[in-house]
Parts: sequence; C-alpha cells; structure tokens
Amino acid sequence: MSAPCPPPPGRSAQVRGRFAEETRSERPDLTTLCLLVGAAADGTLDDAGIDAAQMELDRLAGQVPFRPGGPSAWASALHQLLGARFEFRGTPGDYQRLESSLLHQVLRRRRGLPILLSVVWMEVARRAGAPVYGVALPGHFVVGFGPAEEQVLADPFDGGRVLSGADAELLVAGATGAALHPSMLAPAAPLEVVSRVLNNIRAWAAARPERSEVALWAVELALLLPSHPARLRYERAQLLVQRGDFLTGAAELEAYAEVVAAVDEPAADQVRRQAHSARSMLN
Repeated sequence: MSAPCPPPPGRSAQVRGRFAEETRSERPDLTTLCLLVGAAADGTLDDAGIDAAQMELDRLAGQVPFRPGGPSAWASALHQLLGARFEFRGTPGDYQRLESSLLHQVLRRRRGLPILLSVVWMEVARRAGAPVYGVALPGHFVVGFGPAEEQVLADPFDGGRVLSGADAELLVAGATGAALHPSMLAPAAPLEVVSRVLNNIRAWAAARPERSEVALWAVELALLLPSHPARLRYERAQLLVQRGDFLTGAAELEAYAEVVAAVDEPAADQVRRQAHSARSMLN
C-alpha cells in the first residue's frame, strides 16, 4: 500500500490553523492533535473521518470494565480489551509505514508504532476513567497507570504487556545503552507526545528523499508547537530548496542565519552561503 498523500492547499491551511489553535489551548487535546496530524498527512481524512475516529475511541472505552480497581487492574483490563480482544499491537514492519504514525490509520489497522498505540491506550483508558498517562522512555514509548509510588507500566506495542522494573530497564538499555533513570518515568505532556510523533514522521521521510513533501508538512506542524528547536527553521529551508522553491528557501536560510549569528557567526556565514547558492539556482 502506498503512503497517503497530503490534502490540497486550502484544506491543508485549515488543518494547520486548527492544529495551531489546539496547541495554544489551555489543555491541548491529544486525540485532536494526533488526528489533525493525520489530516495533514492524508487528504482522504475529512472532518467526518475525524469524528468517526473519536467515536471509535469512545466505543472502545465503553467496553472497558467499570472501574476495575487499582493501577494493576486497569493495566490488565486494557491489555485484555485492546491487546487480546481487539489485537492492537505492533510489528517490526510497522516502522516502515507512514500509516503507523497516523492515529486514524492505527485505529483502522490496529497496528502502529509504540507511541501511536500508546495514544490509543491512553485515550481509551482516559475515557473510561483510568489514571493513565504516556511515558516517553528513550526509544520506546509506553503507558503508565497510577501515581509514581504505585506506577504500573504497560507496553502497547506488545499488546499491552505489563512491564516489570527489569523489563523497563531492558527497554532503555536496548535503546540507549544507559541505565533507567526515575525521571524517564514521568508523565509526558500532550505536546511532548505530539512533538515525538512528528519527529518519527520526519525520520521516516528523511530515509525516503522522494517523500520530501511529508518531511515538509511534518516540520511545518512542528514549528507550530509553542516550544520547538530553532534548527527546525533550517530544516524547513533546506526542504524548500530541495523541492525547488529556491526563493522562499533562500529567504528562510537568511532569516535563520540572523538567529544563529548571535551565538555562532562562522556558522551563520555558512548558512548565508547556502542561501546564496539557493538563489543562484534561479538563474
């Protein structure tokens, strides 16, 4: 199956406007943000499709046993429902598919990356009243239930398997070679989750230069987040030049050079030379 194609310019601008508005709200809604990422990626996802995805999460939440009990009971209930009954989980091949980073497609396919499967777990559990949150372990996103002193971790990529402390240590060691630090177990805020989703999409596109349009919309959404690295502007400028928009790309490079000049003048000069090269391509 080919990767989805972005929507036309008018719809794209509407999606980005809604995304920017949601990121600035007092309590950004994770489901809405992830579905808007999906709408930026997939021109077939209209407002009715977004509503249908929300309804599917509601439907799944309605099948969670009422108030199972403490964190372990909640984790077990979600494992039984989403992992065992509905077979949401991930496979190595899911890392090769853009759909694995799009919530509406993950709900349809019941396959995805760890972070998107975790979003399904979180949003279904939250609707059912569970004390749930995302845990951004390095290299592998999982979900947590309960307060820190009673925390229970589950791995949606593995069908919601409940993790022991040793399991979590192995996940971190496998991803980074480092030891698990308690700070890694803190709840991830919705905007942190969305930023990581967009990072995954950018990484997917970076390995596929022919899909530079995916890299461009992903970096442009990331730039709408209230907190983002300044270097994203440089990445966007490079993508514009790569896609043949030399004038806009050069202007973006020059603007980025002014930001860099305050801390690293030689680096700023190098970016200015790149801008000059981009303008010369117009001739």
